[in-house]
Amino acid sequence: LVFMQYERKADGSMTPLPQPSVDTGAGLERIAAVMQNVHSNYEIDLFQSLIKDIAAVTGVSDLENTSLRVIADHIRSCSFLIVDGVLPSNEGRGYVLRRIIRRAVRHGYRLGVKEPFFYKIVTGLVKVMGRAYPELKQSQKRVEKSLLEEEQQFARTLENGMAILDKAIASMQGKIKIIDGETVFRLYDTYGFPVDLTADIAREHDLLLDMDGFDAAMSVQKQQARAASNFTAVDKLEIDAGSTTDFIGYEHLCATTTVLALFDTEGAAIDELAAGDEALVLLDSTPFYGESGGQVGDSGVLNNKSASFEVGDTQKQNDVMVHWGILRQGSIKVGDKVDAQVAGADRAAITLNHSATHLMNAALRIVLGEHVSQKGSLVDADRLRFDFSHNSPLSEEELQQIEAQVNAEILKNSAVNKEVMPITEAREKGALALFGEKYGDEVRVITMGEGEGEAYSVEFCGGTHVSRTGDIGLFKLTTESGISAGVRRIEAVTGFGALALVAQEQQTLKQIAGIVKSGQSGLVAKVRQLTVANRSLEKQLQQLKAKLASSAGSDLADQAQDLDGIKLLAAAVEGFNPKSLRDTVDQLKNKLGSSVVVLITASEGKVSMVVGVSKDLTDKVRAGDLVNMIAAQVGGKGGGRPDMAMAGGVDASGIPAAIASVKPWVHERL
Repeated sequence: LVFMQYERKADGSMTPLPQPSVDTGAGLERIAAVMQNVHSNYEIDLFQSLIKDIAAVTGVSDLENTSLRVIADHIRSCSFLIVDGVLPSNEGRGYVLRRIIRRAVRHGYRLGVKEPFFYKIVTGLVKVMGRAYPELKQSQKRVEKSLLEEEQQFARTLENGMAILDKAIASMQGKIKIIDGETVFRLYDTYGFPVDLTADIAREHDLLLDMDGFDAAMSVQKQQARAASNFTAVDKLEIDAGSTTDFIGYEHLCATTTVLALFDTEGAAIDELAAGDEALVLLDSTPFYGESGGQVGDSGVLNNKSASFEVGDTQKQNDVMVHWGILRQGSIKVGDKVDAQVAGADRAAITLNHSATHLMNAALRIVLGEHVSQKGSLVDADRLRFDFSHNSPLSEEELQQIEAQVNAEILKNSAVNKEVMPITEAREKGALALFGEKYGDEVRVITMGEGEGEAYSVEFCGGTHVSRTGDIGLFKLTTESGISAGVRRIEAVTGFGALALVAQEQQTLKQIAGIVKSGQSGLVAKVRQLTVANRSLEKQLQQLKAKLASSAGSDLADQAQDLDGIKLLAAAVEGFNPKSLRDTVDQLKNKLGSSVVVLITASEGKVSMVVGVSKDLTDKVRAGDLVNMIAAQVGGKGGGRPDMAMAGGVDASGIPAAIASVKPWVHERL
């Protein structure tokens, strides 16, 4: 119990609370334990039902087993995290979820369960909590799928990681009982063992972790990654805390401004630039947007009467815009006035793509579900790219629905509202925020599709946007793919880029229609007809090849030699594929009886061979050994059963010598 009686002021003084209180810590489960006259949360009806389900799934009879309780607790937290849109990942909330899942899986491993089991318990959880939390029941399949995928991923490394950990623990008999930091880091980095999972296992053996050693190993890895990442000069700039650039780019693409500072490409401050110098320029105000929120930085020029500085990129360091580029002519000094001109065509295209990204984000949540959350984005002049949480590839129907949703909003041509407001008000409006992003007390909110009822899209965003959704013109999806477990990526184009894509697709359809001699209206049926006909012809061709092979096999049988009481055939043949080669060897073995058969063929420089040995000879002549001896002479290798083996090679010139070597090799073994 905690008795709260005083308020401690900033100066350390304490004043009595107007209403003293007692914090009992008596949550719902503890109250249930009291009401049900049991001694712990795990003995209440909710947990007992879950524990029995887990015992059934894992095959454990002891209901007091601690691992059952851990798994019961973890299935609840994991399931509700996934229902809320969190998916296993290596950062933020996703990593918290991953750690909990892997801890539960490891407890299953302790119980002797080596196959995925955790996802099976969701049914039991829905049974006891689905009525109170209908969203859990609605999301059951998605939760099960996420858990299964994570279990399968961890299973690939769990056994190897446990072997390393067990070996480290076994080596400590009679020694200082601390698991070294290198081992802890190796388990974390290579085998996916969260540090707290390793710590759990260590505690079970009364061991400690060398966290200083772990931190040192982690630091070395980060330094290596940093050295390999080509940090730009922007990262090296030492800009005074509190410095800001007055960004005027929402309203203007051109403005007269003053050069506040110049830096070389190593981040060192300089006073003046000469023609040909590559540098970073800081201005007191700028229409150039600095890369942030997925939107790339603006390009353009800084001009005055005597100089022209070509801006290739604009980066943002805190609230300062850093203009990177090359001085093409003249000279520029700190304090000079310049006309800052953003590349208007690029900015316009970027703006279309950024606004379309917001519409697509909303469409994804409508079509796929509220679990969709942004994991990354790139908005440039050529395309938009959006990464989001989702467990499976999108179907063609889902992609069509998303594209249709976005284009419907574009056709509505609704106003795009940009408003700065207190963050509390923005959250009350339901504005989507990027998890992990830091926001101030006031935020800029972009609202699209306002009308009767809720707006279509409401997001925190500092990027540039169109005035009306109709300005986007057209939206076309180009690709959809997976980039990591639980994260999908969509790319799309808008405006003139989308029109160009449609025109290109139309031209391609016309070309195909011309080739197959069909109008576009009947093109699908014509291609389907040709595909069926092609498959039929391929089947006939294979049948013909089989007949030819059979005929050739009969002829080849006549070439077999008598060797120590068996039949030996080693020959080079033409026009055989691997299957027909294998079929012919089978036919020859059956026809020749006690025999060794070797057939080799070459096509386009590649060598294929099949060796067959009758069953009565495999104790002396093994097909796998023979095929490897031959393959080595044509730059290849192979393998197979004692009675049948195949190989490939790359040097067709070695075939004659390879065939000649078969007879002495077989003779030696008979």
